[in-house]
Amino acid sequence: MTVRTDTQGSVTTVYKVSGMSCGHCEGAVSGEISELPGVASVKAVATTGEVTVVSAAPLDEKAVRAAVDEAGFELVGPA
Repeated sequence: MTVRTDTQGSVTTVYKVSGMSCGHCEGAVSGEISELPGVASVKAVATTGEVTVVSAAPLDEKAVRAAVDEAGFELVGPA
């Protein structure tokens, strides 16, 4: 996972997720992660398997993993 803090105090993290193959998959993963507290935006890209999350503070990886699992996919590691 790649973590970057920008000047406004938000944190951008890029996760690698396996199994996404279409827009529906992207929506499922984005929808679950966006429900986590502090998440401002989520962008999932099926072709790369990357999910970029902007949040107020670093997220608990276990919570992100659980959200990805709930969507039916697997958080596999850093992007």
